[in-house]
Amino acid sequence: MIQVECPQSGGSNGKGNLKPMRKIKSNEIMETGARVHIPVSVAEMKISRRFDTIPSGTLYPNADEIKYLQRLVKYKDSAIIVLNKPPKLPVKGNLPVHNSMDALAAAALSYDYDEGPKLVHRLDRESSGILLMGRTKESVAHLQWLFSNIRNAKSSCKAWDEACNATYQKYWALVIGCPREREGLISAPLSKVLLDDGKTERVVLASKTSLEASQEAITEYRVLGPTINGCSWIELCPRTSRKHQLRIHCAEALGTPIVGDYKYGWFVHRTWKQMPRVDVEQISGKPYKLRRPEGLDVQKGSVLSKVPLLHLHCRELVLPNIAKFIDVLVNKRSISQHPVSSSNSDLLRFVARMPSHMRISWNLMSSYLV
Repeated sequence: MIQVECPQSGGSNGKGNLKPMRKIKSNEIMETGARVHIPVSVAEMKISRRFDTIPSGTLYPNADEIKYLQRLVKYKDSAIIVLNKPPKLPVKGNLPVHNSMDALAAAALSYDYDEGPKLVHRLDRESSGILLMGRTKESVAHLQWLFSNIRNAKSSCKAWDEACNATYQKYWALVIGCPREREGLISAPLSKVLLDDGKTERVVLASKTSLEASQEAITEYRVLGPTINGCSWIELCPRTSRKHQLRIHCAEALGTPIVGDYKYGWFVHRTWKQMPRVDVEQISGKPYKLRRPEGLDVQKGSVLSKVPLLHLHCRELVLPNIAKFIDVLVNKRSISQHPVSSSNSDLLRFVARMPSHMRISWNLMSSYLV
């Protein structure tokens, strides 16, 4: 609430003792000598603490932020930029969130272009991994089409269609429990429902008897190793791009919520934390030394901590070489006329390193992964 102190009448030059503070009116005209009191926003204080990866909370990035963001870049050419997004950094900014990937990248990653790169797909705020951005209008349009029609690529260019059909994303996740089958295909449509407050939307598995509209959602999965301390590493390959698709499929379709996903697996987390823990050294028969990556607290966000962070990471991405196919699809040049670039193949492949909290959890079980 914004409040004002106005001067008492009779003071010299209109100034005197100030009246007690009161709420300012929207149509009020300020008096000479009045003092306006604007409280510090609680939301802004939370934001500044939340994004420990970003040095400051300014809307326009400073020199340190620009260097930090550029270190996240794994690849760039004339059409795309590929980054390894850290956890806790939102991809899309909506007030009161100022420090978002799209806003910061637009200001800091334009390089020699007039405008910064644009988002073509999303990652959840708490997840990490490969984030793809388009640098031109043509590349943004083709990439957005690709992610929305990944299984239905049809065009006049056979090579483009083949490259689109070879496109995939692979996520690694640590889940509580273990799926009954070691690998499989989840085909479980999703729908949005309105909660009792009448404002909040929640994504859920679509019910056959529900009147809510649903969207097709398909995910391939594969278990990577045995269950240790009640957890298993699995690989997820989404065939559709729906909001919270992987988190809901893990929690509700497989019955194994992702570690750190308190939105869809709160009750399972509470039970899991009460389970007895197995000593990894006793299982392996050899001493286990936990590595301390980058000097961080070994328990910070890992399965060793009281409140683990979300263990969901977009590890691998394969997609068409957009810079090459723009010449074919937009400029109507043949593939043989495309100039030699840093990567002249039809496909590009990227692999991103996991964040520190997931590497700690991974190291605990790495000896048993296939």
